[in-house]
Amino acid sequence: MQSFLAIYPPQVLILFAGILGLLVGSFLNVVIYRLPVMMERGFRVEATGILNGEVAALKEAEAQSRFNLVVPRSRCPKCKTQITAVQNIPVISWLVLRGKCAHCKMPVSARYPVIEAVTGMLTALIIFKLGANWAGIGGMLLLWSLIALTMIDYDTQLLPDQITLPLVWSGIIFSMIPHSGVFPATDLQSSIFGAIGGYLALWSIYWGFKLITKKDGMGYGDFKLLAALGAWLGWQLLPAIILLSAVVGALTGIAMILFSGHKREVPIPFGPYLAGAGILAMLWGEELNMLLGSTIN
Repeated sequence: MQSFLAIYPPQVLILFAGILGLLVGSFLNVVIYRLPVMMERGFRVEATGILNGEVAALKEAEAQSRFNLVVPRSRCPKCKTQITAVQNIPVISWLVLRGKCAHCKMPVSARYPVIEAVTGMLTALIIFKLGANWAGIGGMLLLWSLIALTMIDYDTQLLPDQITLPLVWSGIIFSMIPHSGVFPATDLQSSIFGAIGGYLALWSIYWGFKLITKKDGMGYGDFKLLAALGAWLGWQLLPAIILLSAVVGALTGIAMILFSGHKREVPIPFGPYLAGAGILAMLWGEELNMLLGSTIN
């Protein structure tokens, strides 16, 4: 693969990665909105089966079967007009349409082009830092998953197993591929230890906090997300990820309470901080570990 890509200048590959990231960002907007809805509908089918029997559950499942990540095609939530391919060009269409539906002129949230633009820029940065190789491909897959998890957790305080668990296993599998040692997880052993250590680290904090306060401090999805980061990046970066996410999360929580009236009893999703720390560790892991070591010493 690397010999094939070597014929292209690095600038071309980085540009291509940015364009690919824009397209993927558009799809991530679909995942971020639809996956929680699909999960809710799945829970409803299960509840219907428990309360009303298998026949009722099958009817409920059939009624909901035409909603997934592919169908139906995107529509305006107000006028229900189907969005055409031309109206769905990442970032550009939103700018041309001035952030409004082409048919009914309903405002379209700026969040959609922001996610597309951020995904495009970070994807280009991944290839710039890691290169157009196995590490770069893995980095893009990890990045895209973390962006989706960040926004889903922000919206719903859920970290879906449909993303976190495959992310754990793919990280372990990816560690078997020789990828020039860009990731700290250069071998299977450090990846497996990273997955186990990531899960147990937050699991231990969760139960310690619960024993002391009799309250839940975080969700099990956070355990799985840190396990996934450990599987991809190796156990060596877990201390930096945990410390960075905890510090930023604590400072953000304090600021929200002091300046925006956020109530103490209302939970704050921790997944975005873990994901952000994971992205930083993927790009600047060695520097973070050196900084952490010098701070401790």
